[in-house]
Amino acid sequence: MDIHELKFVGCGENIVEFDEDEMFDEDEETFADSSSSTADSSFDTVIGSIEDIIMEESFQQLQQTFMEKHYHEFEESEENKLSYTPIFNEYVDILERHLEQQLMERILHFNMNTFLEQLMQHKEEVPDDIFHMLLTFTDFMAFKEMFLEYRAEKEGRGLDLSQGLVVKPLIAAGSKQTGFNGLQ
Repeated sequence: MDIHELKFVGCGENIVEFDEDEMFDEDEETFADSSSSTADSSFDTVIGSIEDIIMEESFQQLQQTFMEKHYHEFEESEENKLSYTPIFNEYVDILERHLEQQLMERILHFNMNTFLEQLMQHKEEVPDDIFHMLLTFTDFMAFKEMFLEYRAEKEGRGLDLSQGLVVKPLIAAGSKQTGFNGLQ
């Protein structure tokens, strides 16, 4: 860079050196950062609202009632029954509609299509439990897996980690107990 391309701006004793071209680029970048940070903030607001909604008793009750009504239909097999499709469609209709309605009440100008586009761009940033729940609205296999897990839990076939746990005393029987650093 040539010294003639540089501009100096003085303010009292402080002198700041800048390149006009860089300043223009920084302004564009600042504007882009501002726009993207607004979009990120908007996305974070929606995710926060979704977390709140799915933790509310009304959503929990709606999902619980639906799963209780249909869990017995789902079986652990490679083949999917024809009866799964209307259950999936009803689940999406009821729970997604509830979620969207709640979001529209909480967030001015909320648009589900815009949110879904943002979700695809930021899916790595979404907490796993929220992403998995949202996935049950669009991915049939995630939906089926949710029902299979629910059924296994209802029938007492849930994951039992107690067999993998081993409890051992820190001090062998008959040995003298010592304090920190081996001191008595």
